[in-house]
Amino acid sequence: MDTLEAIKTKIEVRQFSDKSVPRDVKSEVLEAARMTGSSSNTQHWRFLLLQKKDAVQRLSADSTSGGWVAGANFAVIILTNPKVNGHAIDAGRAVQDMQLAAWNRGVGTGIFTGVKEEKLRNDFGIPSEMEISAVVGFGYPQKKVSGKKKKRVPLSELAFVDKFGNKFSEQSLS
Repeated sequence: MDTLEAIKTKIEVRQFSDKSVPRDVKSEVLEAARMTGSSSNTQHWRFLLLQKKDAVQRLSADSTSGGWVAGANFAVIILTNPKVNGHAIDAGRAVQDMQLAAWNRGVGTGIFTGVKEEKLRNDFGIPSEMEISAVVGFGYPQKKVSGKKKKRVPLSELAFVDKFGNKFSEQSLS
């Protein structure tokens, strides 16, 4: 799939089918995370793959905003080193790359950040020096979602040229 097409069509998925995601797709998702750029190339993030049903259920119970993840085929907890400047941006970059790699293979994703931190750390052995930056649930969408158009504010209202307030237009490109 073309990268821009993947970006244009990828939507958040929170209802998943029972179809299992193959191991090669899981591996590609983790490889996409590994290949993501990081602040000063520190590669400080760590990725905790949860693929057993009971682990995914526990993750759901340890969440304050991601109860829906219980229906996912697998999940990844993104951990970052808070001592690294830009660690939150690095987490977001890794999440986006994992989501696009999954979407390229027809796998939907949803993201959440609301967790019961102490419980999650205890349940999954997460070291105190790592920040729980995000959680992504993965699975095949329950309903057909490909080809849907996203509702977005026009670029002319979001982008400016050379100075804030100078609205972007195709004619403003050099």
